[in-house]
Parts: sequence; C-alpha cells; structure tokens
Amino acid sequence: MAQKLWEKSVQVDRDVEQFTVGKDREMDLYLAPFDILGSLAHISMLQSIGLLTAEELKQLTEELRNIYRDTETGKFLIEEGVEDVHSQVELLLTRKLGDIGKKIHSGRSRNDQVLVDLKLFTRSRLQNIVKKTKKLFDTLIAQSEKYKQVLMPGYTHLQVAMPSSFGLWFAAYAESLVDDLIVMQAAYRVCNRNPLGSAAGYGSSFPLNRTQTTDSLGFETMDYNVVYAQMGRGKTERIVASAITSIAATLAKLAFDACLYNSQNFAFIKLPDAFTTGSSIMPHKKNPDVFELTRAKCNKLQALPYQITLIANNLPSGYFRDLQIIKELFLPSFDELEECLNMVDLMISQIAVNEHILDDKRYDYMFSVEEVNRRVQTGTPFRDAYKQVGLEIEAGKFSPDKHIHHTHEGSIGNLCNDRITELMRKTIDSFDFARTEAAEARLLGR
Repeated sequence: MAQKLWEKSVQVDRDVEQFTVGKDREMDLYLAPFDILGSLAHISMLQSIGLLTAEELKQLTEELRNIYRDTETGKFLIEEGVEDVHSQVELLLTRKLGDIGKKIHSGRSRNDQVLVDLKLFTRSRLQNIVKKTKKLFDTLIAQSEKYKQVLMPGYTHLQVAMPSSFGLWFAAYAESLVDDLIVMQAAYRVCNRNPLGSAAGYGSSFPLNRTQTTDSLGFETMDYNVVYAQMGRGKTERIVASAITSIAATLAKLAFDACLYNSQNFAFIKLPDAFTTGSSIMPHKKNPDVFELTRAKCNKLQALPYQITLIANNLPSGYFRDLQIIKELFLPSFDELEECLNMVDLMISQIAVNEHILDDKRYDYMFSVEEVNRRVQTGTPFRDAYKQVGLEIEAGKFSPDKHIHHTHEGSIGNLCNDRITELMRKTIDSFDFARTEAAEARLLGR
C-alpha cells in the first residue's frame, strides 16, 4: 500500500481511512488535469526562486505533460491505496524521476493545492456551460424568428389572458439566458483568482512569487490574503452553484411550458415521435419524458447552494475536513447541467409549432384588450371602453379582430431579437476566455 503524503511511522486504522477518504479518489478524477496545470505553474515558480534547478524543472515539466496527456486519453487512474490525485501525481513523478519528484510540494499544502485545482476545474467547466448556453440561446432566437408571426394565447393565473406569439415565447427564454450568464460572469470572476501560495492557510516562509503563478495560470488576479484564500473554500462553490441554479431555473420553467403546451388539451407544440416515450398499456401515449426529467434534474440542481451552505455554515476560519463533502455535490453538478442544456437544445430545435391555435373560438376573448385599446385610440376614455367591451362579452356580442399591430420595443411586432443577441455577445466577450486558454496552452507547451 502506498504511503500517504502526511503519513510517518504509524498507519491509520483501515476503517477510519476508508471513512475519511470517502469518495475523494473518485471525485479527484475530475480534478486530475487541473492538478497538473497547477503543478506546472508551481514548479516554474520554484525554479525562479532557486528551489529547483533548470534541469530539474525541465524533467518535471516533461513528465507532468506526459501525465496530463494520460488524463486526456483516460489512462490516468488513482491507484488502490493512493489517497488522492495529489498523491498519485507525486507518486508517478517519483517513480519516474526519483527524488526530484518529491520536490514539487515545496511551498504548497494540499489545502491550497486542492483550492487551485477546484478553481481551475470550475473555470474550465463554466466555459463549457457558457458555450452550451450560447448554443441553446441561438436555437431559441432562430425559432423565435421562424415563428414570430404565429400567435398563441398568453396566460395569467393559467387563464387565457392576452395575445402572445411564439416569437415572444422562444425569445423570452433566450433573454433569460442572457441574465443567467451575467450572473455566471460574476461567479466566474470569483473563481478566476489564484489561491496558490496560501499553503495551509497561513502562507509560507519560502519567498514564493504568487504573481508569477497567477500570470502562468491565466488568473485575473490572486486571492491576496492567505487566510481569506482558504476561507474561499466552500464560498466559491456556493457562489458558482447559485449561478448554475440560475440557468437551471430557466430550463425548468421552459421544460414545464413545453410539457404543458405539448399536452393534447393545449396542442400548441408537437415533439417528434422519436423524442417521446410510450405507455406500457396505453397505445396512444407519447410522453415528453425528456422535458419532465429536465425539470426534475434542474429543480434538484437548485438545491445545490443550500446543500453547500449547510455543510460550510458556521465553520470558523481555517481548513476543516467537512469541506471535502462539498466536492461530492459540486463536481458532478456540471455534468448534470451540461446534459440538460444539450437535451433542451436538441428538443427545442425539433419542436413543431401549431400555426392554427387561434382557429379555436375559446381564445376569442383574449382579443378584448386589443379592442379596448382601439376604442381608446379613437377617443373613448379607457374606463368607458373597458366597460363597453365587458358588457359585449357578457351579452355574447363580442366579435374579435385578430389582426394586431404592436410596434413598441419588445412586443409581438418588435421583438428586439437583434438587441438581445448583441447583449448576449457582450456578455460572453466579458468572460475573456482567450486569456485562460492561452495561459494553459503555454503551460502544456502547445
């Protein structure tokens, strides 16, 4: 059995070891490539302050890049008896390079090592989510433009209210995603700060150059105060989780609408048969399971910030093992959200819209507001026009004019999709992904 990084002469009880390690080895596979990126930046800094020779840096860099390639191809594993990803990487280096491999931990603690791993992981996965969110956004805008002339009922209190359109419906969710990414941009900036060099939370007597590792890893800035850097563990995850839940809430609401509108009693949209499932006893059933599962998964994701809060709540400053459990909740959440984004994008792109909804007379009364407004425009006071139309409805004499002419910004006749698209472009540009991509490419020699 491999020795732990912290182990000396006494071996820990096997049951205690199993309990304390928990799912860490499994979760750390998420972090493996980012642990290597952090180590590449760290050893370059160590050489600059005289703790590694140029030749040692060359050998360590070459071998770390080899290990990184193994993470890309799925060959990297955390061996039985090895505690975590940090131990596995150091073990591989020591096997290959001997005592040189033992030098990479100088000036680091596993505390700041896992912090930088988490921040690099989160930064990378947020970039994936932004890209997938933009793809769904583009699909929604395209559908909005395609069906912008098709009217549908708008609802308040689930009662037929006023005319809406599929142009409005699709684009509403597109604009919601813009706001979600504005929230995510703030979360991204929080995670895009370098904790490396804080060690166990109180700094190091080595003359570490934290500015160098900050630049090497492409961070926007560093977490300056070493105590605060450690206090950020749990806080960063909670802030990012809140941004994740913002997107999840948009997807859950869209999924609910889609389930409702796909039902026979509404029949506003139709999903391709290949995208639905059947019943074991009812031959006619075509169930919108994808949207139902999306709704459930996204509602589950919305609990994530509260789970993290309850784990980290009331902990004083400094590191505590409680924080390990957050990884089990936080790391897989990115997979879940990306999967939902992929499926919703696929479903929305294939939706067929009923272009004859308003042929049904049950929707005639929703044009009553339009009639009130027409009379106001010809000089009738609003309250008088409202009463006149109301009495006509009660007497069964109301005849709707279904030709509506909205021109104000954001309405049926003026969707402002070009402005929404420009707002999305500016929001995505504000992330400055090119900076981080260039930094990581330099570390990997690419």
